[in-house]
Amino acid sequence: MDPADVPIAHRWTTIDGRRVHAYAAGGVRGAGARPPVVLVHGWVISGRYMLPTLRRLAADFAVYAPDLPGHGRSDTPPRALDIAGYAEALVAWMDATGLARALLVGNSLGCQVVARVAASHPARVAGIVLVGPTVDAAARSAIVQAWRLLRDAVRERPSLLFLELADMLRVGPRRMVAMARATLADRIEDVLPRVRVPAVVVRGEHDTLVPRAWTAHVAALLGTTPVEIPGAPHGVNYSAPEALATIVRGFAAALRDPACSTP
Repeated sequence: MDPADVPIAHRWTTIDGRRVHAYAAGGVRGAGARPPVVLVHGWVISGRYMLPTLRRLAADFAVYAPDLPGHGRSDTPPRALDIAGYAEALVAWMDATGLARALLVGNSLGCQVVARVAASHPARVAGIVLVGPTVDAAARSAIVQAWRLLRDAVRERPSLLFLELADMLRVGPRRMVAMARATLADRIEDVLPRVRVPAVVVRGEHDTLVPRAWTAHVAALLGTTPVEIPGAPHGVNYSAPEALATIVRGFAAALRDPACSTP
């Protein structure tokens, strides 16, 4: 099936009195040893930009792309969450959705959330794929990160920038600042040594937000080797979805191999 023809469902769950929205596709949950795949979005933007990758994985997995609280179509909590709060919200969403265990794929801030879940709730995680993991410890500055983000923007597909602008307008400047502070305050390098599930680290070749040296450091903390996608910017899941889907499929196949072990 052409990825463009894959039907996308809108799933709603209620957590702590607030509705959480997720995109869903595929119908093989629980089939054989294939884990469902959960795609976790980055800062401010919603799960919509995960749809190109979701569509390409749907033939092989049940795939979900939730909007974290305060993002996309999900309700906004009274206070902006920190990374640990987003991680707990993701686990609560998995509970409400009936996902006992999943393969988690995060992009950007989503990597920080996914890493927290893997470290705190390893039994719920079959493996993690960190795509463009933030934040580079050598550049934990709002000014530097903003400059890197602007440089990356010129390499992204124009349609992604329109999606991001729409999501920014929905979030609003006050929440955006609070989310940025939470992102910068979180030290993923302190969390990764506690992760004991299989992991893959992915970087787009032209990702200006996440340098090659930082990606190598993140991978080393997980006991693995980074994978680089040629020609891709930071939003690999949107700009190079076929390449990312291929990596995820291969990783999932390795998880089913009895010889596969945790780092």
